[in-house]
Amino acid sequence: MNRISFGTSGWRGIFCEDFTFENVRVLTQAIADHLNAQKIGSHGVVVGYDARFMGDRFARETARVLAGAGIKTFLCDRDTPTPVIAFEILRRSAAGGINFTASHNPYDYNGLKFSPAWGGPALPETTRDIEDRANAMLGEVCYRQMPLDQAFRAGLIEEIDPRADYFAAIRKLVDLEAIGRSGMTLAVNPLYGTGRGYLDTLLQEAGVNVVTMNDQRDPYFGGLPPEPSASSIGDFIKRVRENAHIGLGLATDGDADRYGIVDADGTFIEPNYVLALLLDYLVRVKGMKGAAARSVATSHFIDAVARHHHLEVLETPVGFKFIGEFIRDDRILIGGEESAGLTIRGHVPDKDGILACLLVAEMVAVERKSLSELLQDLYRRVGEFYTRRVNIHLSPELEKSLPGKLKNPPKVLAGKAVEQVITIDGCKFLFSDGSWVLFRKSGTEPVVRVYGEAGTPQDLDGLMNAAANFVRGA
Repeated sequence: MNRISFGTSGWRGIFCEDFTFENVRVLTQAIADHLNAQKIGSHGVVVGYDARFMGDRFARETARVLAGAGIKTFLCDRDTPTPVIAFEILRRSAAGGINFTASHNPYDYNGLKFSPAWGGPALPETTRDIEDRANAMLGEVCYRQMPLDQAFRAGLIEEIDPRADYFAAIRKLVDLEAIGRSGMTLAVNPLYGTGRGYLDTLLQEAGVNVVTMNDQRDPYFGGLPPEPSASSIGDFIKRVRENAHIGLGLATDGDADRYGIVDADGTFIEPNYVLALLLDYLVRVKGMKGAAARSVATSHFIDAVARHHHLEVLETPVGFKFIGEFIRDDRILIGGEESAGLTIRGHVPDKDGILACLLVAEMVAVERKSLSELLQDLYRRVGEFYTRRVNIHLSPELEKSLPGKLKNPPKVLAGKAVEQVITIDGCKFLFSDGSWVLFRKSGTEPVVRVYGEAGTPQDLDGLMNAAANFVRGA
């Protein structure tokens, strides 16, 4: 067994290899010890799971270990969206939450995500303590388990349905009546995941016609990763494009913390654009104010919108936990990342794909324009932005040479002078014309992820070609 190691959002592994009942029990014990060391275990832990194989079984095994440690479990009664679990942690003032999800990863993965009492993904200092405790116990029977029936009788497990309270919170953040007045037909695609009965139900409550697809539980997710990206929702894009009565397509990923937006003509709207559009809408139309936050890999389109409205933008490392901190501390109005994570002030400090979809639906309903039209309007006010990400596979020689190249960046790339280098996560070169390129080495495979942005498609092509040549030494 390899060491248990948390990534940007929890520990993930392949079923029957790393992700086993035994390792889950060990990790649960480590979390219990972490909470009891802080003397907050008595507040209880919310436990949930997504639509993957045996999620309910893993959740119940975790509840047994927590009960053995004297910690109460609030156990979700069905597969539950990640943002709903985050909301329930805060609503109950629980010690934290354990969520069995691998989010948008393929069906043969599962994961365990721990969220502390403040409701966001655990920060590095928290996950390091849990990792150290778990890895010290691997290979040992170091936990006590209480039989389920005994734990229920003792009040150490309570089954809960968190939907109603989450719905009440969403109604305060989204103008469902405006969506209803639009008379739109909306297409909803939960990608066989936990969004079933959430996004569609709220839209039906608003009074619009809702067309659903892929809304039954399927642990195989239709054979594709449950990721609401253009490459994974081709069937959905086609359905929206070929049905003139559908005004908008809204998709959520496997655990409903990410979103995918399809315009009425079938155009997939990149999350980078959604984030900028929503900041503009919240400020210009709803009269809200506040800073924005984005990850280092996210488009500067939102920066241009913020400048237009005289607002600050905060830049974070990759990982929504860092944006979540700003929400927790009430420092920002909106936070998001290029990988389709988003939340707003007054909501959970974690990604919420359900909320994001509803805010987009509200924006389209109120503005009475398509997303493409809104995007062109915004371009006219703040300028155009084009972004791209590519993965470059590294030979052993290139992998060895890359750190040295990034430590000594070029003064000029693609004919542009490098004005600033940012190293909060990877290595990001900023150029005088507002374009930029970011190099982030994968922590698990010989791949460097290259992100780039420019003001025209042609400039972006040149920048990405130059970045690839820089990596390869051409």
